[in-house]
Amino acid sequence: MDTIFDAELIRRYDRPGPRYTSYPTAPQFHGQFGSVDYAREAERSNASGRPLSLYLHIPFCRSSCYYCGCTRIITRNRERGRHYLDRLLKEIAIQGALFDRSRAVDQLHFGGGTPTFYTPEELAEVFACMEQHFGLHRGAQRDYGIEIDPRTANPKALRALHALGINRVSLGVQDFDAEVQQAVNRVQSVAETSDLVHEARAAGMRSVNFDLIYGLPKQSLDGFARTLDTVVELRPDRVAAYSYAHLPEIFPAQTVIRSADLPSAETKLKLLELTIARLTAAGYVHIGMDHFALPEDELARAQADGSLWRNFQGYTTKSGCDLVAFGMSAIGQVGDAYCQNEKTWAEYLAAIDQGVLPIHRGLIVDADDRLRREVIRRVMCFGQLDYAAIEASFDIDFRAYFATALARLSQAASDGLVELRSDSLQVTPRGALLLRVVAMAFDAYATGERQSAAARFSRVV
Repeated sequence: MDTIFDAELIRRYDRPGPRYTSYPTAPQFHGQFGSVDYAREAERSNASGRPLSLYLHIPFCRSSCYYCGCTRIITRNRERGRHYLDRLLKEIAIQGALFDRSRAVDQLHFGGGTPTFYTPEELAEVFACMEQHFGLHRGAQRDYGIEIDPRTANPKALRALHALGINRVSLGVQDFDAEVQQAVNRVQSVAETSDLVHEARAAGMRSVNFDLIYGLPKQSLDGFARTLDTVVELRPDRVAAYSYAHLPEIFPAQTVIRSADLPSAETKLKLLELTIARLTAAGYVHIGMDHFALPEDELARAQADGSLWRNFQGYTTKSGCDLVAFGMSAIGQVGDAYCQNEKTWAEYLAAIDQGVLPIHRGLIVDADDRLRREVIRRVMCFGQLDYAAIEASFDIDFRAYFATALARLSQAASDGLVELRSDSLQVTPRGALLLRVVAMAFDAYATGERQSAAARFSRVV
């Protein structure tokens, strides 16, 4: 996706909005959705024969990274970790009974928290349990990944993870600048990260991703430029460069960060501009929003051939999978259902101990949701809409159905963010960083066309 950094346009349109890893988005999930609804959708989905994607949430971290907004538990208590692992294994068995083993698991991801809080031997227990209840495979096209804190893994562990079936690793970097690392309580050396990159490739990992964050306390253009130079030198296959959202009233760990230490809005924009310039100059393709990939990477190829997808794991090449989620706060999508597990330790463990699905909330999508979900996915993945293709898939008159949405975009078209043609919509290179703004025009909940739950979102840039 071609990108032109237009600071004035970004300032004008930078507003809070969803990330669109789902539609409807998570604030619309409700407590009336329960285990009976989920089981019904799982049974219906079996008839489709669609492949599965599994997500497992490991909440534990040995220390607190002050910027983090994930569901996590700070502990070094191995016994507490064992309690959770035992329940996770039970949940895998409970959910496994709902899905046909003939449905191949094309994608699997361990997120956190810090999944490498557990030893390779403990993670082997998880794989053995999944192997028993789901159709894991060893095919070359599998996409089995894990998030790694370079401070908690070593080359031997990487080899063990690869032997289990993991072929993608995502390394948390954020920033290599020492002052920034001190400010967010995450000190890790370039050498620690570099050693893992080299070992991951030597072990046979198919892909390495780096997570970066711009907008952290004490960040400067010079310091982040040095970080980007190091990233380019290490050359991961993919880079995710996220915008830091300072919401201490929602994420208590962020109260440690002084607002005075955060870069100004102007500097934050320049950090983003610098990131795009350095990575694209080094040959990376800007996939969309905060994601970059080397041209030969599957993500870039999927965008080029039209198969790119987007779900709770972000951009992915595994289109159309049902996403089965395990662990505290984990969110899944099965058939027409979205669901989220219990968010707290006590409630999650209590549900599992009672032998029931630990569902906290969810929803069933309707026909309008399905239509708008596809429209928003195409905007987020490709920055364009072919009206005839949507009409053929959903038996509608696009311009009539979305007359209000297109009218909302008239000012954006005048400002050069998007081109509205008689038969299509095209996001311009100047609008490439504002995909969420374009998508919001088609969001019936964000625009008030449908009753919406109160929600608070990060800014779109």
